[in-house]
Amino acid sequence: MTFRERALARFPAGSNGEYGLPPELVPVIERGHGCRVWDTDGREFLDFTMAWGSVLVGHAHPRVIEAATQQASLGANFAAVNRRAVELAERVCSLSPCAERIRFVASGTEATMLCLRVAQAATGRPKVLKFAGAYHGQHPVGVAGMLQGRSTVPPHADPSGAGASWVENDVLAAPYNDLDVTAEILAQYGHETAAVIVEPLHRCLAPKPGFLEGLRKLTRRHGIVLVFDEVVTGFRLAPGGAQEYYGVIPDLVAYGKALGGGFPLGAYAGRADLMEVVDEHRLPGPKYAWSASTTGGNPVSCAAALATLDLLAEPGVYPGLHAAGAHLRRRMREVLDHAGETAQILGDGPLAQIAFSATPVTDQATWLASDRTRGRALLLALLQEGVFLNPMGTKLYLSLAHDDAAVTGFIDLLAAALARLPAPSPG
Repeated sequence: MTFRERALARFPAGSNGEYGLPPELVPVIERGHGCRVWDTDGREFLDFTMAWGSVLVGHAHPRVIEAATQQASLGANFAAVNRRAVELAERVCSLSPCAERIRFVASGTEATMLCLRVAQAATGRPKVLKFAGAYHGQHPVGVAGMLQGRSTVPPHADPSGAGASWVENDVLAAPYNDLDVTAEILAQYGHETAAVIVEPLHRCLAPKPGFLEGLRKLTRRHGIVLVFDEVVTGFRLAPGGAQEYYGVIPDLVAYGKALGGGFPLGAYAGRADLMEVVDEHRLPGPKYAWSASTTGGNPVSCAAALATLDLLAEPGVYPGLHAAGAHLRRRMREVLDHAGETAQILGDGPLAQIAFSATPVTDQATWLASDRTRGRALLLALLQEGVFLNPMGTKLYLSLAHDDAAVTGFIDLLAAALARLPAPSPG
C-alpha cells in the first residue's frame, strides 16, 4: 500500500483536519525545507500554507532546529516553569503591548479558550461576542458562527460544526467591520457579555478605519474584556503583532502559530488583574479559572520560540515581509486580470487570499456571496500544479524563506491553474 492509501485507511478523509481533499490528491508529507515540502511519492511542492502559518521563518530553519536540539538533550518537558519558559515570557511581554502576565499552553486553540475562561471568571458573565465567520480554535466557541450551516436568529451564533448546541444561546455573532450593529447587540446583551473576541485581521479581511478603536471604546463602556486573537497576526504583522500594527491595545491576547517556529506552543497574556484569575491561591474562587497544560511552555518549544524571535528581530525582517506580501498580491492581481477573472485580492502583511467577487469583501456576508465553488476549484488546481496549500478557502502564507523566485514560481503556477478552470462567466 502507498502512504496515501494507508492515510486514507486510518484518517477520516485522509486528513488530520480541514484539508478535505479528493482521495486521489491526498499527499503525505515526508520532509520540508525553506518554503518547499516533499511528499512520500517524492513530489516537490512550493508551500504556501507553511503549516498554517506556524513556520514563519521557514521549514527546518537551522537556528531553530539547533536551539530545539540542544534543549532536547537537557530534557524535553518538565510540566513546570523552566529556564527557557521564563526567558520566553520576558521576551513576549517586552513585545506585546497588553502583556503584563502570561501563561503558556500547547496551541492557539488553548490560548483563545483560556482567554475566554479568564474573562468569564473575572466578570461573572456567561456570554461571548465574536464576529461571524471567525475561527478562534477548535473549542465550541471558537467554531460557533464560522460555518453558516443553518440559519439562526441574529445575533445568536450558528452552532454548526461546534458539536455543542449550547453555543447558540451563549455566543453572540456580529458582522465584522460593522460597529453600529455591534453596538446594538451590546446595548441589549452587554450586561451578560464577558468578552468580545476578535481577530484584528479577520481571516484575511482588514479592519475598516476606526473599527478596532470603536470596539475598544464599546467594551470599556460595558465593562467587557476585549480579547485579541493574535494566533495568526502575532509576531507576523509587527514585533508587537496587530496591537502594534493597528495601534489598539486589548485586555487579553492569545498567541500561537508563528511563536513556536513550527514547534507546538501557545500563550495567553494580558492585564495583571485579569491574569491573576488563574492564580492557584484563589482556588476555588469565586473569581478563579483553572488553567494548566502538560506540555505548554515545554523547554524545547520555548527554545525554538526564542530562536524564532531572534530571527524576526533581525534588521529589515518586517519591511521585507510586508514588501513580499504586497508584491505577491500585486502579481496575483495582474494574473487574474489577464485571465479575465472578476476577483478581489484580500490580505495584509505576508498574507493573501482570492475571493471571486465583483464587489468588495469586508465581512462574512460578502465572503459567502463570493463564488466559493470557483475558489475551491482554483485551489485544487494549484495543488495539482505543485503548490501545497489548504483548499478549504483559507489564506496563503508567506515566510522568510519565500524569496522573489518563490513568488515568481507561484505566479507562474497560478496562471497554469487558472488555465485549468472553465472560462469565467461574462460580466
